[in-house]
Amino acid sequence: MPKIIWHSLVIILGAAAIACGFNWFLVPHQLLSGGVSGISMLLGYFTNLNLSIMYFVLNIPLLIAGWFILGRRFIILSIVSVAATSWFIGLLPVSAVATDPILSCVFGGVLVGIGTGVSFRVGGSTGGLDIVGSIFTRNRDFPIGTVMAGMNGAIILLAGYLNNNWNTALASMVSIYVTGKVLDLIHISHVKVTLYIITNETEAMLKKLLTRPRGVTKIKTQGAYTDIEKDMLMTVTTRYELVEIKRIIKETDPKAFVNIVETVGVMGSFRRS
Repeated sequence: MPKIIWHSLVIILGAAAIACGFNWFLVPHQLLSGGVSGISMLLGYFTNLNLSIMYFVLNIPLLIAGWFILGRRFIILSIVSVAATSWFIGLLPVSAVATDPILSCVFGGVLVGIGTGVSFRVGGSTGGLDIVGSIFTRNRDFPIGTVMAGMNGAIILLAGYLNNNWNTALASMVSIYVTGKVLDLIHISHVKVTLYIITNETEAMLKKLLTRPRGVTKIKTQGAYTDIEKDMLMTVTTRYELVEIKRIIKETDPKAFVNIVETVGVMGSFRRS
């Protein structure tokens, strides 16, 4: 199965999780999500406008902006997510699974976080402020869930102030916090690892590694037992990108010796300019 099809299926499942979080936990209690979905919900609570249609329409300008900044593949997968989420929101009935608003905040936040996280994990997003968050974290080393929770929280607080309904606003903040934490657990792009690669295919390996936005250092080494000189390549990447790096190593030199260690912190330029 082509990778793009598999990733699209994963994103559709994530969209179903988000729609379940909305229609079964948040919307029945008139709670808000963050960003575009929160704006769509707010409009839906006070007008007769359809939530799924508003969610889709409000995402269009951000998807267009992301097309030029974040790349076509990211936005194509994001379009799949937005379209699927809109469809599931219109398909699933609005029915309260939990009568307690606090429980609804927590479990609704978990479902939205899972849906958003798996979308990011396969290289897409759920649209809305996810795109803005991706643009922000593209050149800054922050957990994307934390960034999005901050932006979404500001919107919810503003909505609470404008509508003078702090109970709903504060309860919605719980959901946004849970969503951000679940997202950071799934989308681990901020966790760093260092790879030490000893290979007989140094130039071929180096050529492929340098296509990625991480620097690579070449170090001369000598085997203590064999007394043979070799090159060792060292690179720092994210745990999220580690799968792709392993694939490159396996394709280029299956016999390469690789030591992978978790990195506590990085100083200086992490992204290769």
